[in-house]
Amino acid sequence: MEEEVKRLNFLEEIIEDDLKSGKCESILTRFPPEPNGYLHLGHAKSLCINFGLAQKYGGKTNLRYDDTNPTKEDTEYVDAIKEDIRWMGFQWEKECYASDYFDQLYEWAERMIEQGLAYVDDQTQEQMRENRGTVDKPGVNSPWRDRTPEENLRLFREMRDGKYADGEKVLRAKIDMAHPKMEFRDPIMYRIKHASHHRTGDKWCIYPMYDYTHGQSDSIEHITHSICTLEFDVHRPLYDWYIKTLGIFPSHQYEFARLNLTYTLMSKRKLLELVQKGLVAGWDDPRMPTLCGVRRRGYTADALKMFCDKIGVTKHDQLMDIQLLEWCVRQDLNARSNRYMVVQDPVKVKITNWPAGQVEWFDCPLNPAEPEGASRKVPFTGELYIDRADFMEDAPKKFFRLKPDGEVRLKYTYIIKCDKVIKDADGNVTELECSYDPSTKPGAGEWRSVKGTIHWVSCDYAKKITLRNYDRLFTLADMSQVPEDKDYKDFLNPESLVIGSGLAEPALLEDASGIAVQFERTGYYIKDKDSSEAEVIFNRTATLKDSYKPE
Repeated sequence: MEEEVKRLNFLEEIIEDDLKSGKCESILTRFPPEPNGYLHLGHAKSLCINFGLAQKYGGKTNLRYDDTNPTKEDTEYVDAIKEDIRWMGFQWEKECYASDYFDQLYEWAERMIEQGLAYVDDQTQEQMRENRGTVDKPGVNSPWRDRTPEENLRLFREMRDGKYADGEKVLRAKIDMAHPKMEFRDPIMYRIKHASHHRTGDKWCIYPMYDYTHGQSDSIEHITHSICTLEFDVHRPLYDWYIKTLGIFPSHQYEFARLNLTYTLMSKRKLLELVQKGLVAGWDDPRMPTLCGVRRRGYTADALKMFCDKIGVTKHDQLMDIQLLEWCVRQDLNARSNRYMVVQDPVKVKITNWPAGQVEWFDCPLNPAEPEGASRKVPFTGELYIDRADFMEDAPKKFFRLKPDGEVRLKYTYIIKCDKVIKDADGNVTELECSYDPSTKPGAGEWRSVKGTIHWVSCDYAKKITLRNYDRLFTLADMSQVPEDKDYKDFLNPESLVIGSGLAEPALLEDASGIAVQFERTGYYIKDKDSSEAEVIFNRTATLKDSYKPE
């Protein structure tokens, strides 16, 4: 028992202490995205923490949209977020919105005004910024700070009724303009924004700020553990102040380190810019770190969960190596992806002693880990394609693939020997004439071992496919360290997408597994939604091995 306690992360320790002490009988967490973009890999970590902790300790998790900024939010994002959460394998208890609580938040704001704890300020943003002071210099009280509660209430109601223009007035909490914590220097509670909201329409033209909304929303829902990323730790004292001032359910906030990943950018603002400027093909471009993007690339929810489990939960920011994520993807797919043979740079092989017109169908396992499991039929004929890289005319000693007078096994089938090399006028190899050994058919002849085994496809049955070979979107390892004289877009990888083609065994086009498949000896690929009868497209999920060389 003592050994298991040592393995708990700090959030698990807090929850176990709270349950043991009776501070709470059960736990209720929440996942609170703003519907102004698509979820990304950083959100995957938050999902695993919030939903995972609730599942571990028999609790529940609410999905709550932080929809207080109507000019940037849309139902498109609301629906996409739900789809991503379900894809990750999580189910929320209640679907909530900060906008559900606009009436209650407004009522509490009026109560604070009546108690002399909030006032309407006519200063401009520039004036408020200038009068806020610095860490070493106290702020200056607004000239409107001493308005009476009655006058503030009248003005606030006029703000609500649309009498004033955007930015003309704000409602601020009256705390202390000399407070050592800058966020306590009369923070803004409401601003005027004449914009239609995706749920409340034109009912409101004043909208609450994040700091005034978040803690109270947690309190209304009786969230026991409000778990945020580390940048929100400076907001916690104000979170607690509003809850204590209003005398409502004491939700409490805890912070963990956000996910930072090499060669990756997870700023929704910058990701939106990439989409809007056409630098990527949309939010679900397989190079994007969005959940819909990595899903289209062939990553699985289980691989993301494995990755989140391995990086753990800490209070200290650190840059995680994307190679660990890719390793998790390979580990997951290796265990369950179907295998097929695809030749990407073909050279023709003619088997001179093969009976003319004969076709032999080999029964090949879909996954070598399950030799007695499902299989596919692969046609073998007298004319084949192999990858050009699997032949070398002047081969070094340790080259164990095909070479003149050398032998190699064609995967699942026979051993062949290269008898003749045919070239064009420029000296390029165009065809190889080979002979096969009929006695080397697996399971039916005399087993003979050769060091090399290569993949192949039949010329008569090969299906042409388009390949989108994806790589990392950026060339800079730490995208938080972009030099001041550079723009983050300067580090876009010009080879993040290379279009190629391949010749595939016919069974590949019949695969209905819905997950990425393995092109044997090459990598993992998944069929893209852009595919049609005229063109079948496969996206590269990951190479079999990581050949990427970091800076």
